[in-house]
Amino acid sequence: MSFRNRTVVPGSNGPILLSVPLVDGREQRRPMKEVRIANDAAWQSQHFKTLKSCYNRSPWFQFFEHELAELYEKNFEWLLDWNLACWQWAASKIDGDFTMELTTGYQENYDPAEWLDLRNKVLPQTINQTFPDPVKYSQVFEDRLGFIPNCSVLDLIFCEGKNARRLLSKD
Repeated sequence: MSFRNRTVVPGSNGPILLSVPLVDGREQRRPMKEVRIANDAAWQSQHFKTLKSCYNRSPWFQFFEHELAELYEKNFEWLLDWNLACWQWAASKIDGDFTMELTTGYQENYDPAEWLDLRNKVLPQTINQTFPDPVKYSQVFEDRLGFIPNCSVLDLIFCEGKNARRLLSKD
């Protein structure tokens, strides 16, 4: 289980898992570039409705809603393409000057002086242990549920807007 096809957003009754359905299911042991999205389900529409329901009252959702809707209206065959489009969208909203490179093959080890290798470290079942002190900010349902850590970057963007970059830069 990984985050490659899932994300978490805080809903009115607690965390909501948004999962992109995959052809051949979730138990795939293949490179990301070979993972297909199962587009026979209306997952994009369902995800966007969930995001709208969760963030309609957030301070910044209305500023980003139209562009996000456009992203959710595009068809993606490959999970990697969807993830890259989401990454680029989110980075542009927080004015991120990030460098990202795709590998051309599997490499067992990376030089820790050069790369931060988080493979097998950032997983749904271990994220709270890997990052025990997440960046804190005001969330939409925090008054009822308390702060829900390690949610999607969408949560940070919709709740903090351009301030998201400053919060991420602190840590």
